[in-house]
Amino acid sequence: MFEVLPSILYHLWTMEQKLWITLVTYLAYCIDKELYKAIDYLKEQVCVLIEQQEKDKRILLNNTQRRKLAAKAKKLTRKLLEETSVLFTADTVIGWYRKLIAEKYDGSKNRKTVGRPKVNREILHWVLKIKSENMQWGSQKICDCLESLGFEVCRTTVRNILIANGYDPDPDIKTTWKQFLKAHWDVLAACDFFSIELLIKGKLVRYMVLFAIELSTRKVEILGIKPNPNGEWTEQIARNTTDFEDGFLKDKKYLIHDRDPLYTNKFYAILKSEGVETVKLPPKSPNLNAYAERFVRSVKEECLSHLILFSEEQFRYVLSEFLEYYHTGRVHQGLGRIIEPKYKNNTGEIFCIERLGGLLKSYHRKAA
Repeated sequence: MFEVLPSILYHLWTMEQKLWITLVTYLAYCIDKELYKAIDYLKEQVCVLIEQQEKDKRILLNNTQRRKLAAKAKKLTRKLLEETSVLFTADTVIGWYRKLIAEKYDGSKNRKTVGRPKVNREILHWVLKIKSENMQWGSQKICDCLESLGFEVCRTTVRNILIANGYDPDPDIKTTWKQFLKAHWDVLAACDFFSIELLIKGKLVRYMVLFAIELSTRKVEILGIKPNPNGEWTEQIARNTTDFEDGFLKDKKYLIHDRDPLYTNKFYAILKSEGVETVKLPPKSPNLNAYAERFVRSVKEECLSHLILFSEEQFRYVLSEFLEYYHTGRVHQGLGRIIEPKYKNNTGEIFCIERLGGLLKSYHRKAA
């Protein structure tokens, strides 16, 4: 009797457990059935609401409304969300969640700047200025220079600035002609010839003019005028220009010129004996004597091309008037000023000086 009792108790406990499972399953079925009925009823109400809306009118929500819907939708499974979404697609609602709900975890608003700190404007200015004035300098030398001036900057920063502004950070540049000129600015002069046709006794006679120009100031001097120049003539001019007292080349060390045959070996020897070294330009390279060539253009375009000259005396007078205008009245754009201003710092009434019958005009102020 007592041996059968445990078996009976076990069967009773098993039956009770199954009864409870059956009861819970039934209750869950009833609850789910009622829940689905409620969901269907709500969906139907939404459909009716949509039908009542105008066909072209969209349902617009603000961010607060989107956030509330997204928070509720996140709790549903993807399948259930797709089944219950009527007004908006599941992807749209999930997108709202990512954009609006997740914003509270975004700390980007607390950051003052994005990425690496910006380079100090003063450092940027000096890197570019030093580079523009010293094209042969590399990034390391510029960095060392800035550090000696008290700036805290590394080579990588200097290198990045140079690259961003179109410079080679580590150039291999030889001395350019422009750099050579500036390095010897105060001891450089250049000379050249230009020709002019004079109408003398009904015939055109070509006169050659030899002039010299001081590169640092653009001051010009006519060295000689002759219809048929020769080597002896240029040799005498070499003596005159190196005269100790008032020669145009007395303080110069270099004279730039082309390969005209009128520059003889004796011409070179005379200049060299006075300490002036001649710099002979390559053939067909007028750009290397640009300042002298620019004077020729100026004197012809602004003066000689507008006149018909009938004698050498008239020609000399016209040149003297042009040089007076060139030195004391003409504003030179390359210099940004007049070479020898006679009315400097005057603040009075403006007046005009006319030369050659008004062909050349310059404007000045009278003394106050």
